[in-house]
Order: sequence, then C-alpha cells, then structure tokens
Amino acid sequence: MYKDSLFVMYGNEPRNMVQKILDHMNIIDDIPDKDSLIGIKPNLVVAKPAELGATTSPELVEGVIEYLKSNGFRNIVILEGAWVGDKTSLAFNVCGYEEISKKYNIPLIDLQKDKYRDYQVEDVNISVCNKAMDVDYLINMPVLKGHCQTNITCALKNMKGCIPNKEKRRFHTMGLHKPIAYLNKILKQDLIVVDGIIGDLNFEEGGNPVQMNRVIVGKDPVLVDSYVAQLLGYDTDEIPYIGMAESIGVGSSQTLDHNIEELNKDTAPMTIPKTRLVEELARHVEEDMACSACYGSLIHALDRLKDRGYLYNIDQKIHIGQGYKNKEGKGLGIGICTKGFEKSLLGCPPKAKDIVDFLMRYYI
Repeated sequence: MYKDSLFVMYGNEPRNMVQKILDHMNIIDDIPDKDSLIGIKPNLVVAKPAELGATTSPELVEGVIEYLKSNGFRNIVILEGAWVGDKTSLAFNVCGYEEISKKYNIPLIDLQKDKYRDYQVEDVNISVCNKAMDVDYLINMPVLKGHCQTNITCALKNMKGCIPNKEKRRFHTMGLHKPIAYLNKILKQDLIVVDGIIGDLNFEEGGNPVQMNRVIVGKDPVLVDSYVAQLLGYDTDEIPYIGMAESIGVGSSQTLDHNIEELNKDTAPMTIPKTRLVEELARHVEEDMACSACYGSLIHALDRLKDRGYLYNIDQKIHIGQGYKNKEGKGLGIGICTKGFEKSLLGCPPKAKDIVDFLMRYYI
C-alpha cells in the first residue's frame, strides 16, 4: 500500500511529525511480524551534528524508534558506515546515536567493520555488507541535501553507507551514478523517512545549512529522489542515477500532484543563522515573516541560478513571506502569500525547480 505515494509534513518537531506520518500510513501492517529484524539506516557520513546540515537528526530517529516500540517491535538495530575519511564510531558519538542506543537499548552496527558478500546485477558486481542484507525490514533515513558530485543525495545514494570502504572508493572510479543505481537493485529499502528539517545547500559534509522544515516519507526510493530533485531545483535528468535506477526496475520517477500528500502547511519561522553563502544569495530577497519551507526553496533556487551563471541577471528584489498577505505590490513574489504582486509564483511552499523556471522566464 502507498507504494506510489509520498507523504509530507511541515514543522520543526521531527519526533512528533514522523510519528504522525507513520501512524497515518499504518506502517506496522507492512512489517512481517513482531520478531522481524528492523534496520534503521541514517546518514552519518561525517561526525557532525545535524544542525550543520550533513547528518540525520537523532530526534527524528527517536521518533521512528518510539513508534516501532509502541507497536510491539523490539528487534531494532541502527546500521551505518561513515565515508572513508571518517570513523562511524566517532559519528555515532558526535551525532547523538550512542545516547539513543543506551536510551532505547538498540545496538549500533558499524558497517565499516562488517564482512561483506559480492552480488551481480547485469554487468555490475557490487560488494554489500552482510548485516545490511540480513535485516527483514530496512528503514532508510537520509538527509535532504545537495551534493558536490551528484547534485543531490537522498534515498538512493544513502545506501552507499552499506558497502565496505574499498567499494566506496571503487564507486568513485566507476562514476558514482551507475553503481548507486545498481546497488539499490541489490539492497532494497522498505521505507524511506527523509530528514528535511535542516540539510546542506550543496555539500554532503554540511557547512551551509538551509532550514527546510519538512519530513518526507515514502516507499519508492526513485520516487523520493525525483521529488527531492525538484525540491532542490533540479530536473531529474540532472541526477543520472535516478533514471538508471528506474530503468532497471528499482522504482518510478513519476511525481504527480495526486501522489504527493501534504498533511499540513508550514508556519514555522527560520531559526538557524545564515552562513556567508546563504547571506550572499539572500541579498536578492525581501523577506517578511517567511516560513522556513518556502524560504528554503527560494534559497536553493537562487543557488541553482548561481550555478548556471544567471543569478546576477536579477536586478530587483524577490518578495517572500506572510507579511505580504493581502497586499498588492510591484515586482516579483514567491509563494501564495505574494499573490497580489504583479508577477508571482503560487505554492505553499513552491518547489525550488518551479522557482528556477519562474525566475528564468523573466531574466534569461
């Protein structure tokens, strides 16, 4: 059930948000039985706290654990293998997962120390860690963020933490996209819970956090990544592994209005300080009580325009925020609150891809 649907909740209370979504989806009916081994795979690529935009919020993971335990599931593990330049054990400590382990009596499995087996898909051979393959129900918990090589990293790429270090190195020599797609044919996710509260603007290791204030839940990693690509301002064909994964039957990239169910609307303000890069992008923005989800989409859109060399074509302020409700204005407005402006893009919140297309119509 819900294989072709995505559920979105906005806000800045990830524990409560994810429990409401999981309850709405009645996820417990999908898990084979109470003794099933449930694996939770966060994104702990580096030893940095979630506030910096690189790693999965421990509070979000706690929300999933509490939901599972309250429904009688006790056989739960957290699995991760940090990137080659860092130690998983350090990430577990710095990111708050050792505390989770003690609080809920849940083992932490360092996949950097796990044995592995080789699997073949068509002409691609991939080594995958044994303990990742042994779980009965795999919950993938990636972060909604940019990536310096693949543009985005989310559901499909987060499985890279389930391969040994020697394979992570080889993935880069193979160009990343094809092995990421084929890995997901081998290692299948049962549920994806995307941490979209705070993610990085364009770098997987954090440093330029953008507050997006949302949790996204789905069962199809290709569908999730297609939606996330649009949220971050990309066409799906700008992330080749999405199409490759779809072509070998991992999932569907068809994101339509009817299969995206928003369970509420965002009203939470921005609470994190802007970095120098975000401040630079924000120079083009006239903000008045903007919700973080809408503002975050605009920042990602402006970064896409900067990447393409078009950002400095914009010669007037872009208005955004609840302070513009029921007001008329000249110039550009982003979001439903600016519908009284001469030129406005509706949406609550609009996707960054739609903002990019909207701005390019006037300036390119």
